[in-house]
Amino acid sequence: MKVIVVGSSHGGFEAVQELLKDEPDAEIQWYEKGDFISFLSCGMQLYLEGVVKDVNSVSYATKSGMEKKGVHVFIQQDVIKIKPDYHEVVVHNLVDNTDRTEKYDKLIISTGAIPVKLNIPGNDLDPIYFMRGRDWAIKLKKATVEPLIKNVVIIGSGYIGMEAAEAFAKAGKKVTVIDLLPRILGTYLDSEFTDILSKELENHHVHLALGQTVQKFVGKSNKINQVVTNKGIYDADLVIEAVGVKPNTGWLEDTLELNPDHTIKTDQYQRTSQPDILAVGDATLVTFAPTDQTTKISLATNSRRQGRFAVKNLNKPSKPTPAVSGSSALTIFNYHFASTGIKDATAKDYHKKVSSVYVEDTYRPNFIPDNQNAKVYFKLTYDPSDGRILGAQIMSTADLTANINTISLAIQQHVTVDQLAYADFFFQPNYDRPWNIMNIAAQKAQLKIKK
Repeated sequence: MKVIVVGSSHGGFEAVQELLKDEPDAEIQWYEKGDFISFLSCGMQLYLEGVVKDVNSVSYATKSGMEKKGVHVFIQQDVIKIKPDYHEVVVHNLVDNTDRTEKYDKLIISTGAIPVKLNIPGNDLDPIYFMRGRDWAIKLKKATVEPLIKNVVIIGSGYIGMEAAEAFAKAGKKVTVIDLLPRILGTYLDSEFTDILSKELENHHVHLALGQTVQKFVGKSNKINQVVTNKGIYDADLVIEAVGVKPNTGWLEDTLELNPDHTIKTDQYQRTSQPDILAVGDATLVTFAPTDQTTKISLATNSRRQGRFAVKNLNKPSKPTPAVSGSSALTIFNYHFASTGIKDATAKDYHKKVSSVYVEDTYRPNFIPDNQNAKVYFKLTYDPSDGRILGAQIMSTADLTANINTISLAIQQHVTVDQLAYADFFFQPNYDRPWNIMNIAAQKAQLKIKK
């Protein structure tokens, strides 16, 4: 059996790993358009801040390492067309500008998503960068130490925008973050958390220009020097666009059935509309555990899980890809936070009626000195009709983010606040209080439900 895997990021990498384990006799061809496989954009901030020194180490695989395992790795070779009726793909070699045809028995597509570029006047000025991929990582790293770059404007206040803001603020640049929304991280956290984080950013000299629409970029001699919004003008020697991504599926429109948002339509086994073609990663939808409906959640963990299950269902559709809770975490300067599932701010997007409780406490007993006992902020979201847990958010200057993994599992297992209220969690004063913050929140939710 010959299996072709297109794309070398999270989903493609995991598909190849599972093939090596489950299909040891298969011929595996792995294609990457760039000149480097398996770059992890989620590790870019660590590279920009100098925690990771070598950009090539921000990867889980190398071409030579995978070839030693028997995988045929093709870099700078772009799969540009699929011929399902013939079980063929057309490969364009970017080095010598030639095309060739390859046969496949099974095809796994993991071409991911590409950054959205603002369609406004001046979008051809330089430098306008993106936080995605190894090539951009190298350019951004150079920008952090370029003395001529003093003013950095970041458009978008999601995870990627926040990572860029912190990295360039630590590099000594004057940073401005512009967003159409009135709050940073609006799809990840509710206002109880973002109000604190906004102050934290301002304290570290990151200026927030929220509730503003970018209208144009202004510059001279092809160099950008200003960003103009409906409410202000901001000096800019560098612009980083982080307004979102779109599925990389334009080349598939005549081949596979797509969803209205242009993601690839798949079933619960990662199968597409064409036989023997499976798709995984940011170009597909996932089943969201709090609602049991499909939605778009671009996370590495989702892509990796899909890559594994695509191979598990390669020959026979027998193992549905598990539903996910959309769990994620990030650090902004001194604060660590994580969230999962539905929040008050996103409940309307899922047409879900929810209720929430918010708790502030110290994460260790009161007898622990204040300088060793950080405050923890926790919010639990649940269905008011039956108490089923639907989501949670946590934040502290101590790293307590792993609690969210427990809530994620609770969501997937349909756990209720009654079950969580007295769930068994260890107690040791070095680590927590007699009642874990999750217990406390669930007990508070019980009282709210009774009322």
